[in-house]
Amino acid sequence: MIDSSQPPGRTFRFACPPQDMPLALALLAGQGYAFEPEPFWPLAARLTAEPRPLGSSVANFFGFIHVQDKSSMLPPLLLAPARGEAVLDLCASPGSKTGQLAQLVGPEGFVLGNEPGGARLETLRRTLERVNALPCATCSFPGQEAPLAGGRWPFILLDPPCSGLGTLDKHPEARRWQGARAQPLERLQRDLLARASALLAPGGVLLYSTCTTSPAENEVQTAWALDALGLELEPLAPPPGFVARPPALPGLDGVLPVDGDASGAQGFYLARLRRPGAGADPGPADAAGAAGAADAEAEACAAPPPRGRLLDAAETAACAEAGAEFTRLPPGELRRFGDALFLVHRRARGLLSPGLPWQGLPLGRFQAGRFRPNPRLRAILPADPACAVHADSAQDIARLLTGQALPAPRAPFAVLHFQGRPVCRLAVKGSRALWAGR
Repeated sequence: MIDSSQPPGRTFRFACPPQDMPLALALLAGQGYAFEPEPFWPLAARLTAEPRPLGSSVANFFGFIHVQDKSSMLPPLLLAPARGEAVLDLCASPGSKTGQLAQLVGPEGFVLGNEPGGARLETLRRTLERVNALPCATCSFPGQEAPLAGGRWPFILLDPPCSGLGTLDKHPEARRWQGARAQPLERLQRDLLARASALLAPGGVLLYSTCTTSPAENEVQTAWALDALGLELEPLAPPPGFVARPPALPGLDGVLPVDGDASGAQGFYLARLRRPGAGADPGPADAAGAAGAADAEAEACAAPPPRGRLLDAAETAACAEAGAEFTRLPPGELRRFGDALFLVHRRARGLLSPGLPWQGLPLGRFQAGRFRPNPRLRAILPADPACAVHADSAQDIARLLTGQALPAPRAPFAVLHFQGRPVCRLAVKGSRALWAGR
C-alpha cells in the first residue's frame, strides 16, 4: 500500500549500470516497492507502491536508483550527448541531472558539475558519490564568471536559479518570486546564458531549462539568446508521456514548455540552442562521441599534468593491501591531494587548466599509512570471494545500516553481496562485519 503521508506517483530513475539492474529490482521488491515504467526513457519509472519514503530505501542509499521528478530528467535527455562526449553542467547542485549526464556519456565521457554555493557544492558531491558517477568532477565558481577556456565545450547544460513556479505543489513558498522580486534572477539567467554561449564550442549545443512557468525567465530569455548571442534554436517535441503548453511568445515554435498538470510532473521549460560554426556534429550519434574522445585524448597528452601527485610505492602497496582494485575505473590517473585519493579523468586534462581548483571522483583516504577505500564505490570493490558476506534479504541490509552486524569472513575487510552482486564494502571487527560508512 502507498504511505498516505507521501505524494503518490513519485518518479525515479535507475542510476546503476545494466549489470546491476537485477540487483536494483531485487532491492526494491524486497522492501515492498512496486513501480511501472515511464514511456519516455527505459530507466525512468513511477511508483505504484511506496511502503516507506523511497529516499530511505536501500536501493536509494547505495545509489542504484535516484529519486527525481520526471520533468527534471528531460534536460540531460534532450541535450543528448553521445557516449564519450564532454559536458559542462554550469549550475549543477543538487546533482540529479549531473549524475544522469554521467550515465549518458559513460566512463569514456566526462561531466564537470559547477556549483558556487558551499553547502550546495557539498550536496552535489554527495549525490555524485552516492550514485557512483564515475566520469564526473566538480568545481565551484559563480557560473557567469566560470574561469574555463572559451569555445571548448561541445555540450552545456544550463539549469539556472529560477523562481520555481513550476513546483508550487511541493514548494508553495516559490510564489514570492514574482514581479520585481524575480528581476535579479532574470538578470542572473541572462548573464549565465552569455557565459555559457562563450564557453560553447562551434557547433556545440546548449540546453537551457528551468522549473518555472514564468515567460520572463523562459521564452523572453530564449528570444534574447537568439538575438543577442547569435544562437540557433533547435526544435524539441514533447517526449512520450509529456504534454506541452503553447510558447508564450510568437516565433519560438520548438521550445518545450512542459504542462505539469497534464504531464503528471513539475512544470518545466526547455530550449535547445546551438552555436553556429564548423566542427563535428555533437548529435547523439556514437561516431560523434568517438571523434570527441579521440580529440580530447590528444589534447590531454599535450596538456600540463594536473595538480596533486602520483602515488609512491608504499601508497600503492597500501591500496593493494586494502583490496582496492582500480582497473574498472574510467581512464585517468590516481592522484593524492593531502590525505585524499582522487581519480583525475583523462578528459579533464584537455579541458581544465592546471591552476583551476576542481575535484575528481573520491576513491578513499590515507590514514596512518593505511588506505581506507570509499565504501560506496562499487567499481573498486575486490572480486576475491574470500572476503564476501552474503545478505539473505533487503531487510538484512537495511538492518546493517542501523548498526547491526553480519558474520564476518576471516579477512581484514568484507564485501557485502546480495543476489550474487557486490553492494558495498564492510568493516570487520572481530567476528562482526559492519557497514564501513558509519
